[in-house]
Amino acid sequence: MPYVTPLQDFRFTLKALAGLDDILKLPGFEEVTPDLVDAILDENARFVEQAIAPLNVPGDTQPPRWDDGQVTTTPGFKQGFAEYAASGWQGLQHPAQWGGQGLPKLVAAAPSENIQAASLAFSLCPMLTDGVIEALLTVGSDAQRQAYVPNLIAGKWTGTMNLTESQAGSDLAQVATRAVPQGDGSYRLSGQKIFITYGEHDLAENIIHLVLARTPDAPAGVKGISLFIVPKFLVNDDGSLGARNDVWCASLEHKLGIHGSPTAVLLYGSGKGDAGEGAVGYLVGEENRGLEYMFIMMNAARFGVGQQGIGVSERAYQHALAYAQERVQGRAVEGSAGPVAIARHPDVQRMLLTMRGLTEAARAVSFVAAAAHDKGVHHPDAEVRARNRAFYEYLVPIVKGFSTESAVEVASLGIQVHGGMGFIEETGAAQYYRDARILPIYEGTTAIQANDLVGRKTLRDGGATAYACIAAMRDTLKALDGAAARATPADREGLSLLRGNLDHAIQAYEGAVAFILEHAQSNIRAVYAASVPYLMLAGIVHGGWQMARAALACQRQLAEGVTDPFYRTKLSTALFYGAQILPRALALSAAVRAGDVADACGVQGHIA
Repeated sequence: MPYVTPLQDFRFTLKALAGLDDILKLPGFEEVTPDLVDAILDENARFVEQAIAPLNVPGDTQPPRWDDGQVTTTPGFKQGFAEYAASGWQGLQHPAQWGGQGLPKLVAAAPSENIQAASLAFSLCPMLTDGVIEALLTVGSDAQRQAYVPNLIAGKWTGTMNLTESQAGSDLAQVATRAVPQGDGSYRLSGQKIFITYGEHDLAENIIHLVLARTPDAPAGVKGISLFIVPKFLVNDDGSLGARNDVWCASLEHKLGIHGSPTAVLLYGSGKGDAGEGAVGYLVGEENRGLEYMFIMMNAARFGVGQQGIGVSERAYQHALAYAQERVQGRAVEGSAGPVAIARHPDVQRMLLTMRGLTEAARAVSFVAAAAHDKGVHHPDAEVRARNRAFYEYLVPIVKGFSTESAVEVASLGIQVHGGMGFIEETGAAQYYRDARILPIYEGTTAIQANDLVGRKTLRDGGATAYACIAAMRDTLKALDGAAARATPADREGLSLLRGNLDHAIQAYEGAVAFILEHAQSNIRAVYAASVPYLMLAGIVHGGWQMARAALACQRQLAEGVTDPFYRTKLSTALFYGAQILPRALALSAAVRAGDVADACGVQGHIA
């Protein structure tokens, strides 16, 4: 079925929840007007629906082909990427001085999610290129920025992130790729990298690899890793392309999903190319600080992967809804003259509302996070900047972990809505599940995100950011009290239930934070045994907080006589989330507080 950009929900979430008007008042965004934002959203919707969304199924059924180190992408991908680059989409959030649009991260968030929804496999290339751009702008030398960034933003070149090796997956201390200095400022790299997304393709003139490697005298472990730029084609002093570098695609991985995205095994220093033995690379920043630098790219990618989860969820929901509205099966439980569309059946409605509720809650959390990023960088007040940076950094593992785990649930429900037909590839529902399944794995598994949320984001500041969120949530509770009192009888019950369940969820969240802080010194294993339940609890509650704020905004519109059905639908989704999804927080909180028991059972059960 055709994909339709959820423009109205984008606009509502940007303005009512993420505070777009306030973001546009920040220094540096004076020329970004609300009318310009609307025009960007409209044009992005047109482009994505016409040029990118039709590539989703071909990418799944006609994956890229490898032949002697060369990769030919799915038919249509090359043209789609050329249109993407020519339209300037790669540069939305990057500085104008380097050829970008200089837009707020918040404004770029909607087009970014939209392209992920249209074709997840296609979108991976631009997403990783964004990370390379951000890394070079942050820690690259001026010469490196001049040489690479404009062409990356223009879409003439693309970028990759090379971390993983067969013996070094999540444990990057085991990285073995070597980089030997040549005396002229360059290095020669040798080794193998696996799982390199768009490590080889035919979409652009050049591919700029950011590679983790060790110099000969580097200390062991993560403290001895450096970061290098390794271009597929060397770049001459005048910016033209030179010799083919000694980096070679040995094969493409055969994957469960995202078939249209070429996932390469890359050989460095195998004697291929025209640049001599060893891949020519250039150090980024200082030696032995590579992992620190790569985290810049990884954090950008983690936020992007969270948006991928939201995009896949949106696509799966739209597909399931269309099927449920067309599929006639069974009579209505209250009685009907004949068979009805399955969208009339209560449990199908439950599944569809769960899909929509999880998707829209995750979207709201991601947009709010993007707004915090903008304030953390651009706000004139240093204290406000610091507070928002902490908030954004706290939310990143939640955006990544909660949104991607939710995507697996949403895509699975989409198959369930289709029934047996969902298990058949021809209906298309299965692709979303297969594609979504990688999202909680790459760019740091859910457990890695959860460990980050516990260690760097909760313990490091003594829970200050988490407790600040909880205080703000309680302000929303007070607003819900007033809204329920003013609401019509039909809405009052739902708002009161939302308010009550959000209150219980906040208490559960607060209790989980307290458990983490209390047990960190005495039983660290118990804390980390509880890390994933803690992350999912935080996701459920932050999503519920934003859905409660959405309910308040919709209730105000309806009270003022606005008749647009969007607000009634959005309010219904928020109330459903409060009634059916927020109660999960209580079980997750219980799981967190039982972390010491879970750890003890694991040891006693001889799992390790």
